Amino acid sequence: MLEIYLNGMLLSGGLIIAIGSQNAFLLAHGLRRESPVLIATLCAVCDALLILAGVMGLGTLIQSSNTLLELARWAGVVYLTGFGLISLRRSFKTEQLKAEGQVQKSVRAIVLSTLAVTLLNPHVYLDTVILLGSIGAQYGDQRGYFVLGAVTASLIWFYGLGFGAVKLAPLLSRPLAWKIIDLVICLIMFSMALSLVQMDLVHIL
Repeated sequence: MLEIYLNGMLLSGGLIIAIGSQNAFLLAHGLRRESPVLIATLCAVCDALLILAGVMGLGTLIQSSNTLLELARWAGVVYLTGFGLISLRRSFKTEQLKAEGQVQKSVRAIVLSTLAVTLLNPHVYLDTVILLGSIGAQYGDQRGYFVLGAVTASLIWFYGLGFGAVKLAPLLSRPLAWKIIDLVICLIMFSMALSLVQMDLVHIL
């Protein structure tokens, strides 16, 4: 039981710690003090539901449908590219780079943006639904412990990243620091979008 729980926790942790669009999104909003707890909660809940769905069999279904994989891939390309362009534009606007005094987004806007960066990223499905789902399903009646371990890793990581970013915000009040952060986020988004395009080309060839 404990071994299965730890396996789920370690595997999930290894997948979500890698810098990606979701982590970059949470980090950026945490640094700006834009509802990091809400975003971390949404990310963790989405992860938990996707992991559970994968373990219960959805991963096999998605993997067997080329149409679903293609739709998810190109939706991700469009969204990641758009997000990257927004970050690039923001890096040229000094007045928007301070954590204090910014116009706060509405809760609705933050929720929709978080769901978009999470659910329109095909890598999320590859990692949580297909990979974790296929491995967790192998534990049969004890797969619940695997899911619990995987969800625990998500909770620790997302809340740690959100609160950690808030703590770092005072140290990153200089405009240059924000320019660098936005440029790095832009590069992450563009590189992930490009990786999805290349994945599609490889698939076609």
